[in-house]
Amino acid sequence: ISSAGYDLTVYNRTRKKTELWSREYAGKKALSPAELSEGCDFVFLCVGNNQDVEEIILGNKGILESLKPGGIIVDHTTTSAKLAKSMAIKASEKGVFFIDAPVSGGEIGAKEGTLTIMAGGDESAFARSLEILNLYSNHCQRMGESGSGQLTKMVNQVCIAGLIQALAEGMLFSEKAGLDTREVIEVISKGAAQSWQMENRWETMLSDYYEHGFAVDWMRKDLKIALEEAKKNNSLLPVTEIVDQYYGDVQKLGGNRWDTSSLIRRLRK
Repeated sequence: ISSAGYDLTVYNRTRKKTELWSREYAGKKALSPAELSEGCDFVFLCVGNNQDVEEIILGNKGILESLKPGGIIVDHTTTSAKLAKSMAIKASEKGVFFIDAPVSGGEIGAKEGTLTIMAGGDESAFARSLEILNLYSNHCQRMGESGSGQLTKMVNQVCIAGLIQALAEGMLFSEKAGLDTREVIEVISKGAAQSWQMENRWETMLSDYYEHGFAVDWMRKDLKIALEEAKKNNSLLPVTEIVDQYYGDVQKLGGNRWDTSSLIRRLRK
Protein backbone atom coordinates (compact mmCIF):
# COMPACT_ATOMS: atom_id res chain seq x y z
CA ILE A 1 0.00 0.00 0.00
CA SER A 2 2.81 2.41 0.86
CA SER A 3 4.57 1.62 -2.43
CA ALA A 4 1.36 2.61 -4.25
CA GLY A 5 1.67 6.12 -2.88
CA TYR A 6 -0.74 6.02 0.05
CA ASP A 7 0.12 7.64 3.37
CA LEU A 8 0.29 4.72 5.76
CA THR A 9 0.31 4.32 9.54
CA VAL A 10 0.77 0.89 11.14
CA TYR A 11 0.03 -0.55 14.56
CA ASN A 12 0.67 -3.99 16.04
CA ARG A 13 -0.08 -5.08 19.59
CA THR A 14 3.37 -6.69 19.54
CA ARG A 15 5.55 -3.60 19.16
CA LYS A 16 8.53 -5.60 17.96
CA LYS A 17 6.58 -6.55 14.82
CA THR A 18 5.89 -2.90 14.11
CA GLU A 19 9.61 -2.17 14.38
CA LEU A 20 10.50 -5.02 12.05
CA TRP A 21 7.93 -3.82 9.53
CA SER A 22 9.23 -0.24 9.62
CA ARG A 23 12.72 -1.39 8.67
CA GLU A 24 11.44 -2.54 5.28
CA TYR A 25 8.53 -0.23 4.45
CA ALA A 26 7.65 3.45 4.53
CA GLY A 27 5.03 4.60 6.99
CA LYS A 28 4.32 6.04 10.41
CA LYS A 29 4.10 3.97 13.59
CA ALA A 30 1.21 4.27 16.04
CA LEU A 31 1.11 3.31 19.71
CA SER A 32 -2.63 2.54 19.84
CA PRO A 33 -5.55 1.83 17.49
CA ALA A 34 -6.91 5.31 18.26
CA GLU A 35 -3.62 6.94 17.24
CA LEU A 36 -3.56 4.75 14.14
CA SER A 37 -7.06 5.83 13.09
CA GLU A 38 -6.77 9.56 13.69
CA GLY A 39 -7.17 11.41 10.42
CA CYS A 40 -7.47 8.20 8.37
CA ASP A 41 -9.98 7.49 5.63
CA PHE A 42 -9.49 3.73 5.89
CA VAL A 43 -8.44 1.34 8.65
CA PHE A 44 -7.55 -2.25 7.76
CA LEU A 45 -7.15 -4.86 10.48
CA CYS A 46 -6.45 -8.55 10.76
CA VAL A 47 -6.20 -10.02 14.25
CA GLY A 48 -7.03 -13.29 15.98
CA ASN A 49 -10.65 -13.63 16.99
CA ASN A 50 -13.95 -11.95 17.92
CA GLN A 51 -12.63 -10.61 21.21
CA ASP A 52 -9.58 -9.05 19.56
CA VAL A 53 -11.73 -7.25 17.00
CA GLU A 54 -14.04 -5.87 19.69
CA GLU A 55 -11.09 -4.68 21.78
CA ILE A 56 -9.35 -2.92 18.92
CA ILE A 57 -12.50 -1.23 17.64
CA LEU A 58 -14.50 -0.55 20.81
CA GLY A 59 -11.95 -0.72 23.61
CA ASN A 60 -9.94 1.96 25.39
CA LYS A 61 -8.00 3.91 22.74
CA GLY A 62 -9.88 1.94 20.12
CA ILE A 63 -10.49 2.79 16.48
CA LEU A 64 -13.92 4.34 17.01
CA GLU A 65 -12.48 6.90 19.43
CA SER A 66 -10.75 8.74 16.60
CA LEU A 67 -11.86 7.57 13.14
CA LYS A 68 -13.51 10.51 11.42
CA PRO A 69 -17.11 10.36 10.12
CA GLY A 70 -17.28 8.68 6.74
CA GLY A 71 -14.22 6.56 7.51
CA ILE A 72 -14.18 2.89 6.64
CA ILE A 73 -13.02 -0.05 8.76
CA VAL A 74 -12.12 -3.15 6.75
CA ASP A 75 -11.73 -6.21 8.95
CA HIS A 76 -9.82 -9.14 7.44
CA THR A 77 -10.10 -11.24 10.61
CA THR A 78 -12.16 -14.43 10.39
CA THR A 79 -14.93 -13.99 12.96
CA SER A 80 -18.57 -14.89 13.48
CA ALA A 81 -21.18 -13.27 11.28
CA LYS A 82 -22.90 -12.08 14.46
CA LEU A 83 -19.85 -10.07 15.45
CA ALA A 84 -19.58 -8.52 11.97
CA LYS A 85 -23.19 -7.35 12.14
CA SER A 86 -22.63 -5.96 15.63
CA MET A 87 -19.52 -4.05 14.58
CA ALA A 88 -21.35 -2.60 11.58
CA ILE A 89 -24.07 -1.25 13.89
CA LYS A 90 -21.55 0.18 16.37
CA ALA A 91 -19.62 1.80 13.54
CA SER A 92 -22.73 3.35 12.01
CA GLU A 93 -23.57 4.94 15.35
CA LYS A 94 -20.29 6.85 14.99
CA GLY A 95 -20.97 7.75 11.37
CA VAL A 96 -18.40 5.32 9.95
CA PHE A 97 -18.61 2.07 7.95
CA PHE A 98 -17.54 -1.47 8.82
CA ILE A 99 -16.81 -4.09 6.17
CA ASP A 100 -16.24 -7.72 7.13
CA ALA A 101 -13.69 -8.93 4.61
CA PRO A 102 -12.07 -12.26 5.54
CA VAL A 103 -9.43 -13.57 3.16
CA SER A 104 -8.28 -16.83 1.62
CA GLY A 105 -4.89 -17.65 0.15
CA GLY A 106 -2.80 -18.18 3.26
CA GLU A 107 0.64 -16.85 4.02
CA ILE A 108 1.71 -17.23 0.40
CA GLY A 109 -1.20 -15.14 -0.83
CA ALA A 110 -0.53 -12.43 1.73
CA LYS A 111 3.14 -12.16 0.80
CA GLU A 112 2.52 -12.22 -2.94
CA GLY A 113 -0.55 -9.99 -2.90
CA THR A 114 -2.78 -12.67 -4.40
CA LEU A 115 -5.42 -13.07 -1.71
CA THR A 116 -9.10 -13.71 -2.35
CA ILE A 117 -11.32 -11.33 -0.38
CA MET A 118 -14.98 -12.03 0.41
CA ALA A 119 -16.75 -8.98 1.80
CA GLY A 120 -19.98 -7.98 3.48
CA GLY A 121 -21.28 -4.52 4.23
CA ASP A 122 -22.37 -1.23 2.71
CA GLU A 123 -22.11 -1.32 -1.08
CA SER A 124 -20.82 2.23 -1.50
CA ALA A 125 -18.20 1.79 1.24
CA PHE A 126 -17.02 -1.42 -0.40
CA ALA A 127 -16.75 0.35 -3.77
CA ARG A 128 -14.66 3.08 -2.16
CA SER A 129 -12.34 0.46 -0.65
CA LEU A 130 -11.77 -1.54 -3.83
CA GLU A 131 -8.84 0.45 -5.16
CA ILE A 132 -6.82 -0.42 -2.07
CA LEU A 133 -8.13 -3.98 -1.68
CA ASN A 134 -7.07 -4.73 -5.24
CA LEU A 135 -3.48 -3.90 -4.33
CA TYR A 136 -3.10 -7.15 -2.37
CA SER A 137 -5.75 -9.43 -3.84
CA ASN A 138 -6.40 -11.29 -7.07
CA HIS A 139 -10.13 -11.30 -6.53
CA CYS A 140 -12.32 -9.19 -4.26
CA GLN A 141 -16.08 -9.53 -4.18
CA ARG A 142 -18.94 -8.15 -2.11
CA MET A 143 -21.20 -11.02 -1.05
CA GLY A 144 -24.04 -8.99 0.47
CA GLU A 145 -24.86 -7.12 3.66
CA SER A 146 -22.84 -7.21 6.89
CA GLY A 147 -21.88 -10.74 7.90
CA SER A 148 -22.02 -12.10 4.34
CA GLY A 149 -18.24 -12.05 4.02
CA GLN A 150 -17.85 -14.10 7.18
CA LEU A 151 -20.52 -16.59 6.10
CA THR A 152 -18.69 -17.04 2.79
CA LYS A 153 -15.41 -17.62 4.64
CA MET A 154 -17.12 -20.34 6.64
CA VAL A 155 -18.00 -22.09 3.38
CA ASN A 156 -14.38 -21.68 2.31
CA GLN A 157 -13.03 -23.32 5.46
CA VAL A 158 -15.55 -26.16 5.32
CA CYS A 159 -14.44 -26.95 1.76
CA ILE A 160 -10.73 -26.71 2.60
CA ALA A 161 -11.01 -29.06 5.60
CA GLY A 162 -12.45 -31.85 3.49
CA LEU A 163 -9.97 -31.28 0.67
CA ILE A 164 -6.92 -31.50 2.93
CA GLN A 165 -8.14 -34.68 4.60
CA ALA A 166 -8.81 -36.26 1.21
CA LEU A 167 -5.35 -35.25 -0.03
CA ALA A 168 -3.74 -36.66 3.12
CA GLU A 169 -5.55 -39.97 2.72
CA GLY A 170 -4.70 -40.17 -0.98
CA MET A 171 -1.01 -39.53 -0.38
CA LEU A 172 -0.90 -42.06 2.44
CA PHE A 173 -2.58 -44.64 0.21
CA SER A 174 0.01 -43.93 -2.49
CA GLU A 175 2.86 -44.48 -0.04
CA LYS A 176 1.38 -47.69 1.36
CA ALA A 177 0.76 -49.00 -2.15
CA GLY A 178 4.43 -48.57 -3.00
CA LEU A 179 3.87 -45.93 -5.66
CA ASP A 180 6.14 -42.99 -6.39
CA THR A 181 3.98 -40.28 -4.83
CA ARG A 182 5.74 -37.52 -6.77
CA GLU A 183 4.72 -39.20 -10.01
CA VAL A 184 1.23 -39.84 -8.68
CA ILE A 185 0.74 -36.15 -7.88
CA GLU A 186 2.19 -35.17 -11.26
CA VAL A 187 -0.47 -37.26 -12.99
CA ILE A 188 -3.55 -36.63 -10.87
CA SER A 189 -2.90 -32.88 -10.55
CA LYS A 190 -3.56 -32.66 -14.28
CA GLY A 191 -7.04 -34.13 -13.83
CA ALA A 192 -10.18 -33.71 -11.76
CA ALA A 193 -8.37 -34.22 -8.42
CA GLN A 194 -6.41 -30.99 -8.84
CA SER A 195 -6.81 -28.34 -6.10
CA TRP A 196 -4.93 -25.40 -4.57
CA GLN A 197 -4.04 -27.61 -1.62
CA MET A 198 -2.57 -30.24 -3.91
CA GLU A 199 -0.59 -27.72 -5.95
CA ASN A 200 0.79 -25.86 -2.94
CA ARG A 201 1.08 -28.46 -0.18
CA TRP A 202 1.93 -31.89 -1.58
CA GLU A 203 5.71 -31.38 -1.48
CA THR A 204 5.81 -30.26 2.15
CA MET A 205 3.37 -33.02 3.09
CA LEU A 206 5.59 -35.57 1.36
CA SER A 207 8.63 -34.30 3.28
CA ASP A 208 6.62 -34.15 6.55
CA TYR A 209 7.31 -30.43 7.01
CA TYR A 210 4.66 -28.14 8.53
CA GLU A 211 6.47 -25.14 9.99
CA HIS A 212 4.72 -22.72 7.64
CA GLY A 213 1.32 -21.63 6.40
CA PHE A 214 -2.03 -21.45 8.20
CA ALA A 215 -1.89 -22.79 11.75
CA VAL A 216 -4.03 -25.65 13.03
CA ASP A 217 -5.12 -23.52 16.00
CA TRP A 218 -6.56 -20.92 13.64
CA MET A 219 -8.26 -23.55 11.51
CA ARG A 220 -9.97 -25.05 14.55
CA LYS A 221 -11.11 -21.56 15.55
CA ASP A 222 -12.59 -21.07 12.09
CA LEU A 223 -14.23 -24.50 12.00
CA LYS A 224 -15.79 -23.89 15.41
CA ILE A 225 -17.37 -20.71 14.06
CA ALA A 226 -18.67 -22.58 11.01
CA LEU A 227 -20.05 -25.47 13.05
CA GLU A 228 -21.82 -23.09 15.43
CA GLU A 229 -23.38 -21.28 12.47
CA ALA A 230 -24.40 -24.62 10.96
CA LYS A 231 -26.41 -25.42 14.07
CA LYS A 232 -28.27 -22.13 13.69
CA ASN A 233 -29.20 -22.67 10.04
CA ASN A 234 -29.70 -26.45 10.31
CA SER A 235 -26.83 -27.41 7.98
CA LEU A 236 -25.46 -30.94 8.26
CA LEU A 237 -21.65 -30.88 8.19
CA PRO A 238 -20.59 -34.43 9.14
CA VAL A 239 -17.23 -34.36 7.31
CA THR A 240 -16.35 -30.99 8.82
CA GLU A 241 -17.16 -32.27 12.29
CA ILE A 242 -14.89 -35.28 11.80
CA VAL A 243 -11.99 -33.27 10.35
CA ASP A 244 -12.26 -30.78 13.21
CA GLN A 245 -11.76 -33.71 15.60
CA TYR A 246 -8.79 -34.86 13.53
CA TYR A 247 -7.24 -31.41 13.94
CA GLY A 248 -7.72 -31.92 17.67
CA ASP A 249 -5.59 -35.05 17.33
CA VAL A 250 -2.90 -32.99 15.56
CA GLN A 251 -2.92 -30.52 18.45
CA LYS A 252 -2.35 -33.41 20.84
CA LEU A 253 0.72 -34.29 18.76
CA GLY A 254 2.05 -30.79 19.47
CA GLY A 255 0.99 -29.38 16.12
CA ASN A 256 -0.91 -26.30 17.27
CA ARG A 257 1.17 -24.04 15.03
CA TRP A 258 1.70 -26.50 12.21
CA ASP A 259 0.19 -25.82 8.81
CA THR A 260 -3.26 -27.32 8.24
CA SER A 261 -1.76 -29.84 5.80
CA SER A 262 -0.37 -31.63 8.88
CA LEU A 263 -3.46 -33.85 8.88
CA ILE A 264 -1.28 -36.43 7.15
CA ARG A 265 1.05 -36.54 10.19
CA ARG A 266 -1.89 -37.92 12.19
CA LEU A 267 -2.24 -40.77 9.67
CA ARG A 268 1.48 -41.54 9.63
CA LYS A 269 1.98 -41.63 13.41
